[in-house]
Amino acid sequence: MIIDLPSSNTSAVNRKLVELRESGGVFALGRVLTLVVVTDDGPDLERAIDAANAASREHPCRVIVLARGQRRASPRLDAQIRVGGDAGASEVVVLRGYGALAAEDAGAGMVMPLLLPDAPVVAWWPGEAPAKPSEDAVGRLAQRRITDALSSKNPTKAFEQRRRDYAPGDTDLTWTRLTHWRAQLAAALDMPPYEEIGSAVVAGEPVSPSTELVAGWLASALGVKVKRSPSEHANGLSLVRLVRPSGSVELARPDGKTARLTQPGQPERLVALARREVSDCLAEELRRLDPDEVYEEALAGVSQVTRGRTPVKV
Repeated sequence: MIIDLPSSNTSAVNRKLVELRESGGVFALGRVLTLVVVTDDGPDLERAIDAANAASREHPCRVIVLARGQRRASPRLDAQIRVGGDAGASEVVVLRGYGALAAEDAGAGMVMPLLLPDAPVVAWWPGEAPAKPSEDAVGRLAQRRITDALSSKNPTKAFEQRRRDYAPGDTDLTWTRLTHWRAQLAAALDMPPYEEIGSAVVAGEPVSPSTELVAGWLASALGVKVKRSPSEHANGLSLVRLVRPSGSVELARPDGKTARLTQPGQPERLVALARREVSDCLAEELRRLDPDEVYEEALAGVSQVTRGRTPVKV
């Protein structure tokens, strides 16, 4: 069910939520957090709402979407409430602010009256994010702040901002997309021969924040020389090679979907390693509300990575 409240205010939205609760049952019962989605009002809005709805099936929550409209328009708030089949396992409140209400400080003011009491707050920027999320008006309300450097207009610049301005509670979906890669590599090192890693090679397309992060993670976790090289394939992260005396452990994904794992004394294996959906990554990030120390170490480890110019064959 979708209820439109044009030219409204947060008090009217709250009254409508209470009315729906009294007429249709306590649909706020069991909500574990408030997810605030900050984006622009446009074609990407519904995709962000769909991803939040999918994640809410694992983490029932109230989703508040700040859809920033035209800054030059007269100040106006158009609200929308979605419940039932149009809201997954959550309740969705869409706040379209125009004019002065499209500013960051005004958005935080509209969000505050709608936050669930005594529940953690998570902020997510599915597209462009502030340079310092922890100092943003909405970011200051949240225990966790989720960004996505790959969705920015300039992913390289956005990633460098994440490195420079990291604060406890920050995370980025470029890191979450690496979970399966990290699990495969860690599992491979749990098998004999148990030898020290001498060095590592990471290859991916030139603009790939995830490739930078996995290189930083290896540099910080293993304390060895890590070389980051371009790849001849344009599928994000393509190759990780861990060099050991008896032979290298290599995880290669040339087609962006299926990876090939090779290691000494073991038959070659194929691993399903397609790029993860945003909804899957978001659901994973909502599982923890404490600072991600490993992500912080991976960001710091990027400065220890050396650069190669010759494309690596995968």
